[in-house]
Amino acid sequence: MQGKGLITTIAIILGLICINELLPTFYVNRIEKEASAISGGNEIRYKKELEKLSKDTLNLGFTKLDYRSAKEKEMKLGLDLKGGINLLLEINQRDLINDLTNYSSNPILIEALNRADIAQKTSTKTYIENFFIQFDAVNKEKKTDIKLSNTEIFGNQKLSDQIKFNTPDSEVKRIISKKIEASASSAFEVIRTRIDKLGVTQPNVQKVPGTGRILVEMPGIKDIDRVKKLLQTSARLQFWEVQSIEEIAPYFQRLSSVVMSKGDSIGINRNMNLMSTLNLQQVMSGVAKVKLSDTATVNKLLNSVQAIKTRPANLRFTKFMWGAKPESEAPDYLTLYAIRGTVNNKAPLDGAVKEARINYDQFGRIEIGMQMDSEGTKIWKSLTEKNMERPIAVTLDENVYTAPRVNAVIANGSSVITGNFSQQEANDLVDVLNSGKLPATAKIVQADVVGPSLGAESIHAGVISFIIAFALIMVYIIFYYGMAGVYAVIAMVINLFYVFGIMDSIDATLTLPGIAGIVLSMAMAVDTNVIIYERTKEELFAGKNILEAYKDGFKHALSAIIDGHATTLLTALVLYVFGTGPIKGFAVTLIIGILMTFFTSVVLSRVMIFSRLTKGKTISVWTKFSKNLFRNIWIDFIGKRKWSYLFSVVLMVICLGSIFVKGFKFGVDFKGGRSYVLRFDKPVVASDVQKDLLSLFKTQDGKEESVDVKTFGNSNQIRITTDYKIEDVSTSVDVEVERKLYTGLKKYLPENETFEVFRNSDAEHAGIVSSTKVGPTVADDIKIHGSLAVLAALSGIFIYILVRFRRWQFSLGAVAALFHDAVVILGVFSLFYTIAPFNMEINQDFIAAVLTVLGYSINDTVIVFDRIREYLRERKSISLAGLFDDSISSTLGRTFNTSFTTILVILAIFIFGGDSMKGFMFALLIGIGFGTYSSIFIASAIAYDCIKGRRKDAPPVHELHT
Repeated sequence: MQGKGLITTIAIILGLICINELLPTFYVNRIEKEASAISGGNEIRYKKELEKLSKDTLNLGFTKLDYRSAKEKEMKLGLDLKGGINLLLEINQRDLINDLTNYSSNPILIEALNRADIAQKTSTKTYIENFFIQFDAVNKEKKTDIKLSNTEIFGNQKLSDQIKFNTPDSEVKRIISKKIEASASSAFEVIRTRIDKLGVTQPNVQKVPGTGRILVEMPGIKDIDRVKKLLQTSARLQFWEVQSIEEIAPYFQRLSSVVMSKGDSIGINRNMNLMSTLNLQQVMSGVAKVKLSDTATVNKLLNSVQAIKTRPANLRFTKFMWGAKPESEAPDYLTLYAIRGTVNNKAPLDGAVKEARINYDQFGRIEIGMQMDSEGTKIWKSLTEKNMERPIAVTLDENVYTAPRVNAVIANGSSVITGNFSQQEANDLVDVLNSGKLPATAKIVQADVVGPSLGAESIHAGVISFIIAFALIMVYIIFYYGMAGVYAVIAMVINLFYVFGIMDSIDATLTLPGIAGIVLSMAMAVDTNVIIYERTKEELFAGKNILEAYKDGFKHALSAIIDGHATTLLTALVLYVFGTGPIKGFAVTLIIGILMTFFTSVVLSRVMIFSRLTKGKTISVWTKFSKNLFRNIWIDFIGKRKWSYLFSVVLMVICLGSIFVKGFKFGVDFKGGRSYVLRFDKPVVASDVQKDLLSLFKTQDGKEESVDVKTFGNSNQIRITTDYKIEDVSTSVDVEVERKLYTGLKKYLPENETFEVFRNSDAEHAGIVSSTKVGPTVADDIKIHGSLAVLAALSGIFIYILVRFRRWQFSLGAVAALFHDAVVILGVFSLFYTIAPFNMEINQDFIAAVLTVLGYSINDTVIVFDRIREYLRERKSISLAGLFDDSISSTLGRTFNTSFTTILVILAIFIFGGDSMKGFMFALLIGIGFGTYSSIFIASAIAYDCIKGRRKDAPPVHELHT
């Protein structure tokens, strides 16, 4: 055959590339297994053995491998397979604007910023776009006509080289937008530098364009709290004047009265003795020393509307800050400081650190020595002159690290931070300061944490489900197609090898949904072979010899295969564009799988088959069981279409009724919230756990926030979801929620289990094994992008079918069938989410499942439409109804085989693939079942009803076609 040499060469080159890419992964696995076997499960010994083995090298002639370099090149595993943390950091763009306006207090600016904060919660626009919109709106409402180039806005000294008094607003917007983007790029570089200093293997750090967000993924990391702190620390070191206890004490006395009279409305016990709680007599530079357990209550009081209204004039701009950590002599107490604030919230000295290092005082205690830059040195000298014999607070991210009393003027720009540091804390702080400061504070708006034990279980479940699914495919296709099935299996094995090799070569991350994507691409490979072999069987039954039958089989199948691959590829591309995290991983593997399926199952398989046939050898395309299966089946589908319409209408009414009346259970990535998977050493009852937790999750006004508890897989695992304080995405609230869980679940935990063990549990301990946090802004973005993904997929498919088949009737029938499938899946998830024994949330995974079903369903529809198009050209003497029935009946063999093998694969993953995949796979099961139904009974029927009347019909002659 033509091109045989070229195709063989390409296949060999691809194979060599894949071998070269996958070798490091195999080598690393071999070394780690050997170290694990020697160490016998001892972590310390395992590391020592790994260190010994890593000194060895493997020389293969064309390449040399050693453990360290191979570890860097091995295939990346996602969090769900390896454990670790995935964070979405958002740079505070309000801080950036404040900095660019030199912390202006202009009321128009402040109101525009406040409105932009509110608008951002439900908007897909960037913060700076919302700010400009709100600034123009406030200007118009107030009739002030203040220009953005005003000296109190962006026309200040800081931007004088770019913005003049007469610079038009459009130009200022362009300049500021560019500055914001540059700041986000700067933050990206700072964060990447910090991660490099952590020594994490294969971290993934990406900018999310136009959002001020940075995606950070660190598989295998165990010290989650350290990572969160390191990445959120702005390294914006500030130096503030401190107010004395004499200035603050009268205000605290007034607050005591507020507590007694209005405590209940604030959410504080009216009988609390505030002055005793504050321990005023025990402080030096601070104004109070508070028990750790009481700090949340004091925060609630100080930030309440009543407390702010009670402030005297001298405390109008005061900022209350806590010490960074307890002092060694009082480990259960935290110091509260009163910082002398300013009208524009700007510190007297901000940043200015040129170099940081670890020092030791005369007692051997760790301290951080700093040298300021030239500008900082001048300001520091002036500040120390002004505050002789008074304390100055050194703060980092609103936490006071030290507040020493100034005994002498410091003219050389040197300063020291003390704070009872451990060696690691000191190293991290020095790394943060030397990496450079973030241009603004960063907050974690989305987080996924997976414990290593859960990751190991996911790998096991994923591998088992993959092996079972692949084995089922191989057995069935050989059983059904005989020797031709063997060639299909060979093509699929090569396909699988190529997929893993290409993924490794492009540094794609393999996730659990990614494994599902690979398995589904294997199902598509089966579909491709089924189409070819079914057409070959038809040619053989028509009396052609084996060589001619295969030639015509490949030729006539090509159009349907191209259409099916193109529409599925289109869906996968939509998933890639609109998806995030694991969904992107699913899309990447599906895209690679689809492309490799076409190459191996159509191009390479053709070379292998014809190489054998041209030598005079034969290749059977059936077995005794399958030879005449589906051959003489003819069904009057069009005549029965009214019954299918009736069934579908009733089904859709039920589904839509449930959707509008009962609604859905939305996951945290669609509504915002925190979700935790917890494991216990004994069975627990989800409803009992929920009762125990409800009273703990209350807002300031005393209302109970939602807490949902469900069994997750086994009876000793539960999933807890709550929207408690979700507007606050700070790390301190994360710890607060986890502490509430620990308190509420203590009776279910082993005796004497500590809070630290509970929140960082492993295979041997009860507690949190994974967690997810999604801020409300991110949740809105995910919802909107999910909706856009579905609309984009439907629109793309409509246009593709229109262009490919040149009839709008086909496009309408296809999209109607897809709409039908989507409604049914949504309806099933609405009807059964309260009673299903597994998670049936509407989340990103669900959207991915819907889009996958749409891709599969349109693939099925295209096969039928392709046969209808062929018969419309060739069988003009047959009535339109008979032609449609002939087309559908002749493709039943392909429809059954593809649907059956795909459902087998999905069932294998559903049963053996782990609890986190059950909802995703169930959606695929429902969707593929009804997708097959809609391709035959909805898409074809609607296309028929739209075409009839436009075609001069022939007499109703029914012929039997195989």
